[in-house]
Amino acid sequence: MFIPLSVLEFRDRAEAYYGDKVGVVDGDREFTYRERTHRLANVLRDLGVEKGDRVSFITYNTHQLLEAYFGVIEAGAILNPINIRLAPHEIAYIVGHAGSKVLFYHHDFTPLVEAMLPHMQRRPTLVVMEGDHDGPAPHEYEALLAAGSTDYEPADVDENDIAELFYTSGSTGQPKGVATSHRTVHLHALYAQAALHFSQETTALHVVPLFHVNAWGMPHMITLSGGRHVMLRRFAPNTMLSLIEKHRVTDILAVPVILNALVNHADKGRYDLSSWKHTYIGGAPASPALIRAVEELGPQALAGYGLTETSPILTIAFPREGIVEHETPEQRVTRQAMTGWALPGIRLRVVDHEGQNVRPDGREIGEIVVRSNTVMTEYYKDPEATAATIRDGWLHTGDMATIDEHGYVLIRDRAKDIIIRGGENVSSVEIENALYEHPAVLECAVVAAPHEKWGEVPVAIVVLKEGAEATARDLQTHCKKHLAAFKVPRVIEFRDQLPKTGTGKILKAELREPFWAGQEKRVH
Repeated sequence: MFIPLSVLEFRDRAEAYYGDKVGVVDGDREFTYRERTHRLANVLRDLGVEKGDRVSFITYNTHQLLEAYFGVIEAGAILNPINIRLAPHEIAYIVGHAGSKVLFYHHDFTPLVEAMLPHMQRRPTLVVMEGDHDGPAPHEYEALLAAGSTDYEPADVDENDIAELFYTSGSTGQPKGVATSHRTVHLHALYAQAALHFSQETTALHVVPLFHVNAWGMPHMITLSGGRHVMLRRFAPNTMLSLIEKHRVTDILAVPVILNALVNHADKGRYDLSSWKHTYIGGAPASPALIRAVEELGPQALAGYGLTETSPILTIAFPREGIVEHETPEQRVTRQAMTGWALPGIRLRVVDHEGQNVRPDGREIGEIVVRSNTVMTEYYKDPEATAATIRDGWLHTGDMATIDEHGYVLIRDRAKDIIIRGGENVSSVEIENALYEHPAVLECAVVAAPHEKWGEVPVAIVVLKEGAEATARDLQTHCKKHLAAFKVPRVIEFRDQLPKTGTGKILKAELREPFWAGQEKRVH
């Protein structure tokens, strides 16, 4: 028997077995798993959406976007969540490149949409959410759903058809559309669920924006397990802490910058966080210092790794029997901060420039390559970029890492962020982890700067914790206790904040650029 794979199976199961349970909490509003996604699917058909059409969303982490993960698919269309922090012309490019038939947007983003429209050759049908018709949209979300049918008529789609379309950041040119199939997102949910073990008792807080490759696939996994979704629209430490306490949140997937702000928040001790059991950290490397600080709040903290191109989760640093029993508490924390080992369904290697496996000694550095059903179908309308990234059946990630005898991977850097000092590869992540061990450091980034003798040397840009004091010499002295002398930053600059992407990643390219502009600014 052959049944095409689709994430609608997860929604149907939740509706059948947990239909009367509160499945979604968004502010003061609560929803069950019944009816609304069927209404959305039928509304899209009424708006002229056909099989394979693209439907875009510009919004926060809202119940409407969560509904779209199933309603858009039920209509046979392709879901395209858009990074709300992009500039109008960038969003116009994405909507145009995707050829979106319908664009839903939250009322707060009316000025952005109005600024975007002049850049567009073809205007999609506009639907505003949580707002009146005082802008360019002729339709309003709740009014459309109220009139929509609850009939369930899933489209006839092939499991290899595109289901979701996410655009990567355009740091090296125009954003690239990562196309994933129904089969891909279905299998990713099963593989990740086999590792994460969500259940009907799980209450997950959506912290990572849902425009960020499913926010780690959470819409699918939590729905599959019959758990409860709690939406965090905008991050603020007090808001996040109060939601954990109020809704008895058990599981959180987040990026380091958010958790760093949380553990350093002065009022964190005022909240009851006893329900919080598991934290998975991705999007950027996690330091052992962050793992320790998060676990002091109560939950187990584990680093993980994935890409938009892999749906996304590839690894998580789960403790493994036969290893953890022989480690000290400090070694355990260090291992939990590693990139981790592969999930079920993932084949992962670390290879040298000739494509051969590096030595599994935790020291030799190579590139992570991946083969899995969770790898993207293609870069949308970009066969050249697809062929450059997927070669000989393996996705080349561009992430440089080591692998040890137990199969645990540790990312040392992005290929572009490796610092080559006098022929030696220096990991910016290793230096950052050393800096994070200093009690005064809140955030930091290490980048390469040009040097007349060594070619490149590491420099650090640091944000101190509120009320803390430290000089550059203090931090360099601290680093010498943890690093070889040639890895210690030659220059340390202090900032009030670091530039970040919409998903909380530190923009190293922006920090690096002033040192290399015309190469007139050299470190001596």
